[in-house]
Amino acid sequence: MQQINLVEASQHLPELIEAALNGEEVIIIKDNQPVVKLTPMLPVKRRRQPGSAKGLITISEDFDAPLEDFQDYM
Repeated sequence: MQQINLVEASQHLPELIEAALNGEEVIIIKDNQPVVKLTPMLPVKRRRQPGSAKGLITISEDFDAPLEDFQDYM
C-alpha cells in the first residue's frame, strides 16, 4: 500500500494511476488523513443482444431422428 500526500500526488498522478492499474493500492492523504483511494475501474459489461448469432448456427435435418444405438430401447 502506497500513501502519498495530495501535493505530491498532483505532481505524480500518471505514475500513481499506472501503479493502481498494476494492482497496487494507492492512498492519497490530506492533513494526515486518508481521503482518496485509487483503484482501477472494472470493464463495463455489455448487454446481451438478441439475435446476434443469427445465421451462425445450423441444425441438421435429421436432428430429431432416432439414433441407431438406441433401437433396442424403442
